[in-house]
Amino acid sequence: MSETPPVSPFFSYDDDPDAPGWKTWAFRDNTRFNAFLEPLQVRLEGDIARVRMMPRHEHSNMRDNVHGGALLGFMDVALFAASRAFGVLSAGGAVTLDLSAQFIGGGIIGEPLEARIELLRETSRMIFLRGLIVQENTPTIASFTGTLRKSSPPPGLA
Repeated sequence: MSETPPVSPFFSYDDDPDAPGWKTWAFRDNTRFNAFLEPLQVRLEGDIARVRMMPRHEHSNMRDNVHGGALLGFMDVALFAASRAFGVLSAGGAVTLDLSAQFIGGGIIGEPLEARIELLRETSRMIFLRGLIVQENTPTIASFTGTLRKSSPPPGLA
């Protein structure tokens, strides 16, 4: 793992004043998809990055559980937030190559949903990660793996 990457013009990654030991991770442009999942909190604990969101009614399905699409979106965004926490990626500096998910149980609306992610390997161009989606006092909701490909800086940052 490398040093903390430089500040991104696209994302904020700041201490959360309401949750000591946690960071907030947010897209600076709240008209983008990420705003649908935010606010997100991130915390690095040893080899595990913890990424949290609070599922709301708009994240629910007809059974009043967290919708599978919302879970997949959260998994994808959590891969990037975790990579930022691990210090292996500047926010926005990668694309998702693959995301494989296994749904195991239903997520509860109104209870913090957490992705617990570990960095399996980093190469000069790739980041390999795996994780679990959990809620307190609930069996595991999903497991997932993902591969990110580091990209060239976005236009205007080169």
